[in-house]
Amino acid sequence: MDNRKFLPLLVVAVFTLFVVVGLSSSLFYTLGPAERAVVFYKFGAEKLDKDNIIGPGFHVKAPWNKIYVFDVSENKVEEGMDVLDKNGLSLSVDVSVRFTPMPSRIGYIQETFQQDYISRLVIPEVRSSVRQVMGRYTAEEIYSTKRSEVEDAIKSETAEVLSHEGNNVIMKALLIRAINLPAQIKQAIENKLQQEQEALAYQFRLDKEKSEAERKRIAAEGEAAANKIVNSSLTPQLLKMRGIEATIELSKSPNSKVVVIGGGDEGLPLILNNN
Repeated sequence: MDNRKFLPLLVVAVFTLFVVVGLSSSLFYTLGPAERAVVFYKFGAEKLDKDNIIGPGFHVKAPWNKIYVFDVSENKVEEGMDVLDKNGLSLSVDVSVRFTPMPSRIGYIQETFQQDYISRLVIPEVRSSVRQVMGRYTAEEIYSTKRSEVEDAIKSETAEVLSHEGNNVIMKALLIRAINLPAQIKQAIENKLQQEQEALAYQFRLDKEKSEAERKRIAAEGEAAANKIVNSSLTPQLLKMRGIEATIELSKSPNSKVVVIGGGDEGLPLILNNN
């Protein structure tokens, strides 16, 4: 082969290879298992194709189109903030929220909030819900008696806002990690709770003693009523009959004895053991 003819072909091939390598990042892309993407077309319709969600795998695109990739796995954000309780007392709260974007709606999230939807949507809404809910309770309720109720209210209200049609984010969980009160307020609440527990324990002992006294009274009344019934049924005739029956049974005994008829009280037989 003539080298003069082969050289231009080699130059063109090398140039083409460099062009392809240089444009490879613009032509090809790969999405991982937890990634989804939408395409923005710069020419022609020039629109964001919100409803065509691209799934995991290897893909080809025109170099002038732009790909927006979203991580649709579960995300977590931890936030610390200062809030005011119902009485205007300042306290600091640490919360954790777990969430994920709706995979089928990432195009709409991109259109409204872009890819930084966490800082534009999730964090502000979480902070807003925490402040609104805690503003309806006292520090004591938030710290002790109604902590789970407060947590549930924050979770419910935050989830409702994030999953709204225009936001398209699913909240998985929200936890209050810590509630920090001023030292003197915290001590006062703990002292009050301790006094309430002591009062409950004292009341329990009183109730137990009252129950025991009532049980004894009822038992005594029952015993007295039973004795009254027995006494009223022991007539002289019945006693004589029982005495005669007992005498007959004792007379059958092999031991020698003396039975005096009419020798006892009320004419009952008098039994004398002869041994």
